[in-house]
Amino acid sequence: MVDITEIYVHWYAGRSKSELAASLGVDRKTVRKYLAPAEAAGISPGGPPMSEADWSKLIKEWFPGLIDRRLRPVTWPDIDQHRDYIKSLLGTVTVSTIHQRLRDEHKLQVSISSFRRWVHATLPDEVAKSQVTVLRDEIERRRAVDARKAPDRRSCRRPRRRFLSSPTP
Repeated sequence: MVDITEIYVHWYAGRSKSELAASLGVDRKTVRKYLAPAEAAGISPGGPPMSEADWSKLIKEWFPGLIDRRLRPVTWPDIDQHRDYIKSLLGTVTVSTIHQRLRDEHKLQVSISSFRRWVHATLPDEVAKSQVTVLRDEIERRRAVDARKAPDRRSCRRPRRRFLSSPTP
């Protein structure tokens, strides 16, 4: 993800929105969305010098959801109501299973990706403890090599056709 401050610094230095979008790898509409508050505040490129810290301060005012991750997701308060239930299940079943149980038993209307983000952001220690590594038996090296071995190409070859030229009369 592009640092929003970088958009402002380059724009303030005089680069166009199209140039910014192309060089930073974002859509022009995204650049326009982030620059709209600055333009509405009357800030235009080429004004008095501003540092990245100045821009960061303004960005915190204009886009608080970018700074505090808890303000961004609208579904997290719904998930947070089930925190104790999630903590109790986290070591014994998978995150997907917990999500399914919450959907079925508690009628939680949250996507699995939002649920996973909440779990990893809110309960990182519990997630680390609950991750299990499943050890597999070693496969004999010879069997593994034989299974991947390509067929012998010499046995698949067609006989070559040879044309002999005869002297022309």
